[in-house]
Amino acid sequence: MRSRLAARSARLVLAAVAVTALAATTTACGPEELADSGSSAAPSAAASEGSDKSEGGDESDKSSGDKASTGGSDSSGSNDKSDSADSGKDGYGQSCGTNDLDFTVTSESQAGGYYRVTAKAKSGITCYLDVNTPTVSFGSDLDGVASPVGQGGEEPIKLTGSAVAYTGINPKTTNTEGGTEFEHVIIGTTEEDPNPAELKLPDTATVDKPIVTNWSTNAAETVPVLV
Repeated sequence: MRSRLAARSARLVLAAVAVTALAATTTACGPEELADSGSSAAPSAAASEGSDKSEGGDESDKSSGDKASTGGSDSSGSNDKSDSADSGKDGYGQSCGTNDLDFTVTSESQAGGYYRVTAKAKSGITCYLDVNTPTVSFGSDLDGVASPVGQGGEEPIKLTGSAVAYTGINPKTTNTEGGTEFEHVIIGTTEEDPNPAELKLPDTATVDKPIVTNWSTNAAETVPVLV
């Protein structure tokens, strides 16, 4: 931009010099010479004006081109945002994260007693339980991590609307006295789930070598039993 302004300024200086020279010539020359000088000066001035107009046209064209280019870029950005929004719309087609689900925990009496966890997709969410077995633990110690027993299981399970999936957790599988008591259980849909849920138990659990079943849409398949 500076180079164009410099070039234009140079032309204006040259034009001014030419006008000054013309004035001096007019003073020194006779009427006939003045007429000749006037006829020759007009094309020079016209050429200068034409050059300026041409430059202005180039700048206008470039400006229009820049605007068109910018407009195209904005349009492309808009399409990208639209595609991104559509691809993540309401969680359609995604794997279920713990934060996509609502959980309920009930205490069951079969097999010496266990907890049944029911998972349901939150309103507006459609997702899939791609990993068959949930990650379950009582507290943060390794001793509180539930071992999978491989019962039940469908893969993947689609959760949307009123559809639910179940898993069964037995907090104590030993016949010895004692254990560690917990009032909450931690559950995640995968081992890498960044947002596991901490669920309040309906009663205090005594925990010693806990186990957990696979997800299933049939609650009867999720009664945890050591094989």
